[in-house]
Amino acid sequence: MTTLVLFLVVLLSGLPIFSALILAAFIFLLEYDLTFLFENTLADQLYGALNKNGLLAIPLFMLVGELMNRGGLTEKLMSAAEVLVGRIKGGLAYVNLLTNAMAASILGSATAQISIMSKTMIPVMEQRGYKKDFASAVTMAGGLLGPIFPPSMLMIIYGVIAYQPIAALFLAGIMPGLFIVFLFAIVIFFTGLFSDLPRGDKIAFNDGVKRLGSAILPGLIPLSVIVLIMLGITTPTEAGAIASLIAFILGAFVYKNIRIKDIPSILLNVATSTATITILIATATLLGWALGFEGIPDMIVEALAGLTDSSFWFLMLVYAVVIFLGMFLESISVMIVLLPILIPAIESYGIDPIHFGVMVSVATVVGIVTPPVGPGLFITMQNTRLRMGTLFSAFVPFLLILLVGMVVIAIFPQMSLWIPELAENWGK
Repeated sequence: MTTLVLFLVVLLSGLPIFSALILAAFIFLLEYDLTFLFENTLADQLYGALNKNGLLAIPLFMLVGELMNRGGLTEKLMSAAEVLVGRIKGGLAYVNLLTNAMAASILGSATAQISIMSKTMIPVMEQRGYKKDFASAVTMAGGLLGPIFPPSMLMIIYGVIAYQPIAALFLAGIMPGLFIVFLFAIVIFFTGLFSDLPRGDKIAFNDGVKRLGSAILPGLIPLSVIVLIMLGITTPTEAGAIASLIAFILGAFVYKNIRIKDIPSILLNVATSTATITILIATATLLGWALGFEGIPDMIVEALAGLTDSSFWFLMLVYAVVIFLGMFLESISVMIVLLPILIPAIESYGIDPIHFGVMVSVATVVGIVTPPVGPGLFITMQNTRLRMGTLFSAFVPFLLILLVGMVVIAIFPQMSLWIPELAENWGK
């Protein structure tokens, strides 16, 4: 228990997450007079944490996102979405939501998606007559889809830590992701009923066909990832490599938006982001090992069993803890800190680990846009100059319906498991 308390104290002191993780593990060794393990065990733990093939997917899918943004492919998807739903009342809000859903299958990160889309969609919606707070709320809601649709960075990290197949986790996020898109669309619909949301401009037939046609090639990238994995043709890592190649060819040679001079900065961004994630995973493994030595996971399982023997209420408790921590920590950090503790517990409650991975991924994104420290909230505030109260009050309807959706996902695990089971039977 000392290790866990120490970790929380160090974390609250403001040190970087990885520093808190490794410092807690070191002091644990000193406390139990296990310094003789410094040389071998620590190195083995760090090496073992990173010596996993699933981690190769992280830089590859980050590279896909960088290449698509630099190559202007995301803008073509947005243009196509406007053709499909832009003419109805509140059409640009639906366009925002659909574009975010398509971008989610490229970026895989909520904060990155909110940052990018708030700079592009909010000014356009303002120009078309939408209130800034509503436009910002729609953009934040859509940005939360990033870690749910494949390829999700959170799903990859969950798969590595929980020893679950990443391909199954990717496929498990599709139905819940579409369900959440539907729920957000309901909020937009009812907002349009009670307020005067603008309609989009009429798009000429030829222009509409041209826009839809221009989105076919960019749309092949997320489609190729899902199809290749679902049919069992490639692993997620191989699918990421293929998607990166397609994105590079389109951005550099078809649309000619990526130049040779852009490549170093693209690779640097990918390397920096990957290094941040991998050092968190490695140091979290050390903490997980220390907590296991102290028997913390078993103690927590026993404590939870004392509170409830219902798997549903256990999942509600997990939701509450994950959302609370997500208010203060980045979503990847929340997952890395909690999973070594929660994984043993879900086994005792008979919860499917694939379904649990989807639930945790959805829960972590709530904290991203929740005060007092939600990073997605502050990114949007910075880009729009809105006050926190104004922005969050506009977002509340989306938050409430998301919480309802999370309960529905918990009640119906087949929402997560149907496509992975279909793919498994297909491959037989």
